[in-house]
Amino acid sequence: MSLFIVNNSTNFLNLNTNGPSETELIGQKLGQLLQPADVVCLIGGLGAGKTAFTRGVGRGWGTTGRVTSPTFTLVNEYSRPQDGKILFHLDCYRLISEDDVETIGLDDILAADGAVVIEWPQIAADWLPNDRLLIEIEVIDESTRSFQIKGFGPRSDDLIAQLNDHFS
Repeated sequence: MSLFIVNNSTNFLNLNTNGPSETELIGQKLGQLLQPADVVCLIGGLGAGKTAFTRGVGRGWGTTGRVTSPTFTLVNEYSRPQDGKILFHLDCYRLISEDDVETIGLDDILAADGAVVIEWPQIAADWLPNDRLLIEIEVIDESTRSFQIKGFGPRSDDLIAQLNDHFS
């Protein structure tokens, strides 16, 4: 496996992957660590691997449902059988204004008893909690991706430390 750490600190971790299976592996480990109220924001161009990453998050979270892109539905929900907790997967790519953010019920989702993954979160920045993970995915070449994981707050810093321990 070519997954490796490029750089890390207490609130920053950079991981490179070679192929979708490694991208999903990072997501799976994060999904195992997520708790209700955790928020993960994904930034990356079309085809960068945001949905592949979230498939892994869903697997780690424990959902038995197929994780798909919510580009047209805007919000997908995946429950885990053992406790019914929900993983919310949002795609804000098609939202035009902050009014649209309100329309999809982001405030209700953030108040619910579940974890949240948001693709294209920029338009919803004012709605997001202070403590969150921001993951920027950069396409290096056809199969290689760079994941720059930044923590904002104590819970997110803890998630980064756990990911660092796992992948180092």
